[in-house]
Amino acid sequence: MNLYLLFKSLHLIAVISWMAGLLYLPRIFVYHSEAHHDSQREIFKVMEKKLYNYIMMPAMLLSWLFGILLIHNLGFSIFLELWMQIKTAAVIILSYYHFTLGKYLRDFSMNNNQKTSRFFRVYNEIPTIILILVIFVVIFKPL
Repeated sequence: MNLYLLFKSLHLIAVISWMAGLLYLPRIFVYHSEAHHDSQREIFKVMEKKLYNYIMMPAMLLSWLFGILLIHNLGFSIFLELWMQIKTAAVIILSYYHFTLGKYLRDFSMNNNQKTSRFFRVYNEIPTIILILVIFVVIFKPL
């Protein structure tokens, strides 16, 4: 069996799952910040916690794991290529973004959210922009 193709497939599956969460959780935050009833807010808290802990966190960890296994398979000299440097920087930014979502989740869970729904609508666009960048960089591999 070709380990490179196995790791690449598993990496893509994990990244797609992670991106789904990165795009969906801020959207839930939009609705949560607009909720007027405690019962609605409690439902959002459960949704947010399950999405973050049971889907996003494992997907992020698996994305990193299979990405590192791919790098190991290709050789660390891959970091000499500009496209891999850009992709790595983008993944680090996405990871930071992931953990900021965790901070906002904790704020909501303690009824201490200070951000508006408009903030989360705009904040929700960050992973889309990074995703587009990463796809083009990986496909076209600029010098």
